[in-house]
Amino acid sequence: MANRHLARSVVLQTLFEWDTAHIPQEGVAEVLARNIEEFSGDETDRPFMEQLLQGVLAKQPDLDLVIAKAAPDWPIDRIAPVDRNILRIGLFELLFADRAQVPAKVAINEAIELAKVFGGDSSGRFVNGVLGAVYKEMGEPGKDETGKKQRVRREDLPVEHLGGAVVYAEHEGQYFLALVHDVFGHWTLSKGRLAEGEDLKDGTKREIKEEMGIDIEIEQKIGENEYVASHPEKGKFRKHVTYFLARSEFLPLKLEEGKGGLDDTRWFRLTDILDLNFYDDMLPIVTQGVQELLNKSQAKKEANEQR
Repeated sequence: MANRHLARSVVLQTLFEWDTAHIPQEGVAEVLARNIEEFSGDETDRPFMEQLLQGVLAKQPDLDLVIAKAAPDWPIDRIAPVDRNILRIGLFELLFADRAQVPAKVAINEAIELAKVFGGDSSGRFVNGVLGAVYKEMGEPGKDETGKKQRVRREDLPVEHLGGAVVYAEHEGQYFLALVHDVFGHWTLSKGRLAEGEDLKDGTKREIKEEMGIDIEIEQKIGENEYVASHPEKGKFRKHVTYFLARSEFLPLKLEEGKGGLDDTRWFRLTDILDLNFYDDMLPIVTQGVQELLNKSQAKKEANEQR
């Protein structure tokens, strides 16, 4: 057994004991030391184990939010303790580890192998589904080949429709944008899934009201975005998002409670937008929204000059 794979197994056993026996975090180091002595002997990479264990524990609330987002039909306390902690290890390495040391695909594959060894009959598929969904949301970092196993054409996948918006407000003579922040460390646009048969604009207004606590007035469509996501049980599907430019009053924002995957929402001046961390596929939408606002500002200036 490879040294790092053995190390992850020992960390998993330690996390399992911490989780199920409700051991305080200050006592986890002692549990790890005991497990290293019992299960790994001389074949150990103790610094790696300690770093991985402490990293998972430090990021555990964020990791659980990601799990909730990627597996919405499975509340965290309903996931088997072994699977739950395998997901925490896999997600920590996928999201926070040095990618030069642990490539994304290695993080996923190692977690799947742990699930096959320590989990139940369906654990491997479940872990693969959850981590695969997160990997897709991240834009598949490190993907350098299409893979020979892909059989289903993108256009044949079922489609889920969502609505989102570049929400702006005028305050003290400046334009501000309302953005949300996700647990992956990116600022992005508020969006949400439409109910079956729901009007696109009505659904977008409803979702943004629920997510950020503000009412919006949709002005125009500014773009579309589509990507492939994966559900742990339903498989792959397309998420098709239509984005609008929408106006709001400059009011306090309030993030929806229990919103999996999001941890903040704020107003930003246009001059601050370029310093934010966006997903690559969001930049064209945000840029288009900003350009429309600049056009509005220029039109107002010219109208005032003509008076």
